[in-house]
Amino acid sequence: MELLLLAALLLVAAYFLLRVTVLRMPRCKSAAKLHGKTVIITGANTGIGKTTAMDLARRGARLILACRDRQRAEAAVQEIIQETGNSQVVFMQLDLASLKSVRSFAADFLQSESRLDLLINNAGLMNSGKTEDGFGMIFGVNHLGHFLLTVLLLDRLKASGPSRVVTVASRAHEMGTVDFNYLKTHRDLGPGSGDIQLFQLYCHSKLCNVLFTYELAKRLQGSAVTCYSLHPGAIRTEIARYGGFWWSLFWKPIIYLFFLDAESGAQTSLHCALQDGIQQLSGRYFTCCAPKTDMEPKARDAAAARKLWELSESFCGLS
Repeated sequence: MELLLLAALLLVAAYFLLRVTVLRMPRCKSAAKLHGKTVIITGANTGIGKTTAMDLARRGARLILACRDRQRAEAAVQEIIQETGNSQVVFMQLDLASLKSVRSFAADFLQSESRLDLLINNAGLMNSGKTEDGFGMIFGVNHLGHFLLTVLLLDRLKASGPSRVVTVASRAHEMGTVDFNYLKTHRDLGPGSGDIQLFQLYCHSKLCNVLFTYELAKRLQGSAVTCYSLHPGAIRTEIARYGGFWWSLFWKPIIYLFFLDAESGAQTSLHCALQDGIQQLSGRYFTCCAPKTDMEPKARDAAAARKLWELSESFCGLS
C-alpha cells in the first residue's frame, strides 16, 4: 500500500514538473501600446481569440470582434470592456462559412472604419458538412473564408501601414497535404466525415494556412504589410466540440491533463502581432514565440502556394 501511495505521489510530482517545464509556453514580451490602432480578430468570442482580444484591449486598441454567434460575441464584448476598461470594443457579424457574409462584413467595415492595423485570422473549426457555397466546411472556414476576408481588406491594410496579418495555423499542418485534383472536383480537401477523417481534413486546412501566408508575403513585397502564420501550442479550446463519442472518450482526458489554457495559446499570436523587429520574417511560421527554421518542404512549396492562391481566387469569384 505504501509503495502504491509513493508511486502515485511520484506520478503527480512528475506531472506537475512536466506542466511547468516542457508544457509551459513562452510569453509574448512586447510592451507595445495600441492606442489609435484598429484590430480585427475572427472567432474572438471564445478560446485563443477571446484571450488575444483581451490582451489587445488592455493595450488600448480599437477591437472588432468578427464572429458568427451574435449572443456569444456580444457577451464577450461586455466582458472585455468590463475587464479592461476599454470601451472601443465592438461586434461585427461574420460567418466565414458564407462568402456573401465575408463580403458583407468587409464592405461594412470599410465603410465604417478608417484604418486597419492588424488582422488576426484566428477562427477555426473541425466540423463536417458543407458551407453555404458548397465547399467542405473545414476548408471553407479555416482557409477560404479567411483568404477572401484578407484579400478584400488588403488595400486598407496597405493604407494603414505598417500593418500585419496574423493567421493561426497549427503544427497539424505537418500531417497535411493539398490534393488539388480532389479540391477542384469536390471543392473540398478530402473525403469522409468520421472523427479521423475530420482531423485529417483539419491538418490539410492548416497546411493551407501556412501556404497562404507564404504566398501572401510574396505578394505584399514592397508594401508596409507583413504577415505570419503560427502554431499556438497544444491548447484546450472548443475547436473539437462537435466531435463524436469516441473522439471525446479518447481525447478529452488527454486534453484536460496535457493541453494548456487559452492564455498560453494566445502568446505566439500576440508575439506575431506585436513584436518589433520581425518585419523581415514576413511569411514565416512561428511556434513558441519564435520562427521555426526547419520547415518541411511542402510548407515552403512555392508552386503549391501559388496554385492554392489562384484556385482560391477562382473559388471566390476574384479571377
